[in-house]
Amino acid sequence: MGHMQDITRETANTTPRVLHLGPTVPDLSFVIPAFNEAETIVETLNRVSRKARRLVPQSEILVVDDGSTDATLELIQSGHWDVPVRLLRLSRNFGKEQAIMAGLRHAAGKAVVILDADLQEPLRYVDTMLEKYREGYEIVYAVRAHRNDESWLKRRCTAAFYRFLNIGSEVPMPAGARDFRLMDRKVVDALCALPESNRFMKGLYAWVGFRSLAIPVELQPRGGGSTKFGFRRLLKLGMTGLTAFTDWPLRMWTGIGMVLASLSILYGLFLASRTLFLGHDVPGWSTLAVAIFFFSGIQLMSIGVLGEYLARVFSEVKGRPGYLIAEDVTIAASPEC
Repeated sequence: MGHMQDITRETANTTPRVLHLGPTVPDLSFVIPAFNEAETIVETLNRVSRKARRLVPQSEILVVDDGSTDATLELIQSGHWDVPVRLLRLSRNFGKEQAIMAGLRHAAGKAVVILDADLQEPLRYVDTMLEKYREGYEIVYAVRAHRNDESWLKRRCTAAFYRFLNIGSEVPMPAGARDFRLMDRKVVDALCALPESNRFMKGLYAWVGFRSLAIPVELQPRGGGSTKFGFRRLLKLGMTGLTAFTDWPLRMWTGIGMVLASLSILYGLFLASRTLFLGHDVPGWSTLAVAIFFFSGIQLMSIGVLGEYLARVFSEVKGRPGYLIAEDVTIAASPEC
């Protein structure tokens, strides 16, 4: 009887365990924000899906439709792609920054690539990013090799913006950096854990840190359509970046106030001395009017800067989500692929 128990115990110890594995984690996730990209989205997904199949064994593509009003949504849903495509349709247009965050929060890959849908960023650079990632870099991001395709005014404004932004920022932000980048899972998790809803992504990429490497990228002309970032959107994004990553505008107006107060005291002493030694003369009304208008303008500008920061605080305190998802659809890979 004891011998039989030993055999039973030995058999039980050598019986292989059955492991219940969860769904396969993709090696690479592609996040593509899209807003009215009907002219390019089919070609973009064809190129990305072919590239993904060549790069890694398991991959996924997440397209975030940011409230498109053209045929972008229908083209994605009716297409046949080489790898699974997950479509996140936002309830309205929330902006590119929020569309990127929606994609990052739903991406499941060990690494994530953010890519625009306008075909300006050649996919050959993804090979370089993946190579550098395997060497140990946790963020590999693209910077513009040049800005020859932009107007002189836009180049000057962009340079000035980043110069002002970096004056009081905790971390330096490269002027030519783009959203096109590859990030490790830990970087994506860190970005998703940040609680703020109004996001300036280029600043957040720099703020989270990690081992980063910039690679210069030669951009191609748009494959179709037009840019969605006009002057108004760029100005709004710029104000978000300034108020999110630096407080020097507030400190600047404190300094201006101190300088003007000192000058007014000196001017008062000058007037008192002149009256004491030279007698009283009739002041000019034009000087008084100019002074009133000047100081009124200074006050209004300082109140406006304070209002920008207060508006950001007001927006964050409300606690509204940065976006709402209206539809989440997964399109399986084409059977013949």
